[in-house]
Amino acid sequence: METYEAIKRWKDANITAFFKSNRSLNEFHDQIMLKVFQIASHKLNQPPPCDYAWFITGSGGRFEQGRISDQDHGIVYEQSTDANNEYFIKLGEEISYGLDVVGYPYCTGNIMSSNPIWCKSFEHWKLQLVNWMEKETWETIRYVQIFYDARVLVGKSSLIEQLKSTIYQYQLEHPTLIHAFMTNIKHIKNGVGPMGQFLVEPYGGYQGCINLKYTAFLPYVNSIRLLSIKEGIFETSTIDRIYRLMEMEKYHELLQNCTEYFEVLTKYRLSLTEAEDYDDTHYLHVKQLTKDERKELKRILLEGKRLHDEVKKRF
Repeated sequence: METYEAIKRWKDANITAFFKSNRSLNEFHDQIMLKVFQIASHKLNQPPPCDYAWFITGSGGRFEQGRISDQDHGIVYEQSTDANNEYFIKLGEEISYGLDVVGYPYCTGNIMSSNPIWCKSFEHWKLQLVNWMEKETWETIRYVQIFYDARVLVGKSSLIEQLKSTIYQYQLEHPTLIHAFMTNIKHIKNGVGPMGQFLVEPYGGYQGCINLKYTAFLPYVNSIRLLSIKEGIFETSTIDRIYRLMEMEKYHELLQNCTEYFEVLTKYRLSLTEAEDYDDTHYLHVKQLTKDERKELKRILLEGKRLHDEVKKRF
């Protein structure tokens, strides 16, 4: 049987071969995480006691990871019994440990299968989601949005689909929930100033860089996710969500060129091949761009802000 350390060595030695596209890189990450899951489940020395789904969320769930990514994952299993609860929390702890060894750092927000909040039976997950939506606090609404990015890597996808249906049906019956979602994401970090200049980091290790995550990706990701929740679209990648939304005539003008812009953004992030830690994958030094690239990036940032502002107006 392979070890976590052996997987890490293979990952570090081969990852650069998968930088040719966002899809290629994210399929590589999936492959690594599946290997970790296989070792973790083998270490428990017993088969799963019931049907389940192990999902990843965050950038992994959206198929949008860069070279380095932290952990965001959870488990849903069919029935809650003492034996089942014990089995899956142990599995979650082993998965989290293995991913960390392989090079996916522990999630600082504790969104991992080792956390009982993110490792529950189907019925308890359903109750928890409804409870989060009823509370409508900044934190609970954030958790619902994180869950909505869940993508199953192992197990029964229908468990996640049913839980996403719970979110969709609840927001249909409680229209004010959409306002709570919008309030949660209404603030974005501007990347372009009033005079058309890039708003770069003024000092520190990333001086002269623009934070792609907060100024570029999140305006698109958050806006498209919100529209997807409203329309009951269960796909997780931002690109796939845009395609589904564009099937509806009412979004044609709003989302014009969004697919193209978002794909270009992923190429800029792929260019950060020298990243040494998770934060490095977010910062792009604008002086290293050509004149045409700076013009292109500025247009993408402004269009992301326009999209965000337009979605905010609608809700």
